[in-house]
Amino acid sequence: MKHNFKITAILITLFFLTQIIGLAVVNSYITVEKIFKEEKIIQDGKEITIIVETEQEIVGELPYGIERPEMKEKTSYLQIIFAIVFATVLAMVLLKFQAMRLWKLWFFLSVFFTLLISFNAFVHQVIALMLALGFAAFKTFKNNVVIHNFSELFIYGGLAAIFVPVVNITAMIVILFLISIYDFIAVWKTKHMIRLAKFQAKIKLFAGLFIPYEKKVAILGGGDMGFPLLFSGVLFKTFGWNALIAVAMSTIALAFLLLISQRNKYYPAMPFLTVGCLIGFVIIKLI
Repeated sequence: MKHNFKITAILITLFFLTQIIGLAVVNSYITVEKIFKEEKIIQDGKEITIIVETEQEIVGELPYGIERPEMKEKTSYLQIIFAIVFATVLAMVLLKFQAMRLWKLWFFLSVFFTLLISFNAFVHQVIALMLALGFAAFKTFKNNVVIHNFSELFIYGGLAAIFVPVVNITAMIVILFLISIYDFIAVWKTKHMIRLAKFQAKIKLFAGLFIPYEKKVAILGGGDMGFPLLFSGVLFKTFGWNALIAVAMSTIALAFLLLISQRNKYYPAMPFLTVGCLIGFVIIKLI
């Protein structure tokens, strides 16, 4: 086991809470309404009126006029993967030149906007604005373990509220496969993800769960929480709260990885999480 039982249990619990809170955020922005329409058909020479039931997806607006990216659901994975690659390259450049001010600005804005969208699902947008500003400021400039990990519970729900409406299941499966391959290469081949994680942990501006203990640090990257949530969020659009099955399977997959992993070694989590997500999807389709 990579970490002791207590820390492992905390990581798994926080991951699970992030997924649940994220789905609650998605639920507040996306509703599916049943629409009943009358249609006339000819049967045995007679005109018959029947009631046809259809479903319409209604996507709520983001606070303060924040716009979602314009994407086509079928090809949205191309833009998302490009954005991930661009962000990774930018992060490595900032790391190389130790551009701390730009890193802090990027970190602050990312945290602020995602928290604003997420908090808006639960409270009035003015209160959401104040909370997002406060948490983003403390997280960036006066960070501590409690503030950092509490805000992480809500950040990925904000991302899901942005991207879930513009991604379909097929595109999300492609994204999971591509991210899993990338994670494998970045952790075990080029190892640039390890360098980036260590840098973030050192300056305490880490995107993901961050739990120091016994002169060690247990971390779980933001992508490892965000992508499973995006997948379950997309499932939520079609299958409703049955998407919790995918959440349960991804949580089990994470628990399995943490239990079999060894100390002082880094592991790509996304291949395991992807398997968990897809098992959950299959179960949902079968019930």
